[in-house]
Amino acid sequence: MTWGKTLPQLTLVLGGARSGKSRYAESLLEAVEGTRVYLATAEPGDAEMAERIRRHRERRGDGWETIEEPLALAAALQRTTAPDGAILVDCLTLWLANLMGAGRDVEAETVALLETLPALAGPVVFVSNEVGQGIVPDNALARAFRDHAGRLNQAVAGVAQSVVLVAAGLPLTLKCPSLQKAS
Repeated sequence: MTWGKTLPQLTLVLGGARSGKSRYAESLLEAVEGTRVYLATAEPGDAEMAERIRRHRERRGDGWETIEEPLALAAALQRTTAPDGAILVDCLTLWLANLMGAGRDVEAETVALLETLPALAGPVVFVSNEVGQGIVPDNALARAFRDHAGRLNQAVAGVAQSVVLVAAGLPLTLKCPSLQKAS
């Protein structure tokens, strides 16, 4: 689905690992006239992650402002959104992992993010992993991560105007403005 020059206020792009979700999310912002901000939640903790970050930057090319914010996502969105641009947050599940690793209160941080969203000045596209379709993890930390990720994705999808699932590089629209019921 292509939105042209206007994006819904909030879009959530979900998918599994290497599904093409980031590339698809980036394509949504290609037609934006104005500032395009890539709000990155990843930290280069090892060589493999540093290489992933490098490839993402290279693929995006020029025309993007990159802001790295591994924890204070709500505050970064408040500071950064503008009516003449759009933000891509990549990704919510890395943000969640960062919160858990820092011992932060995931529920409180999720509430803070959700409370911030209605007041943002410009459109935001969130990327997040769909992690709940595999086997049940064998340890408590991985199960807690999976459960938090599922609840976070549901909460953001609930307030987003657009939700797209990407599988094998193909977008499947789950929710879009034209299909919303009139209130």
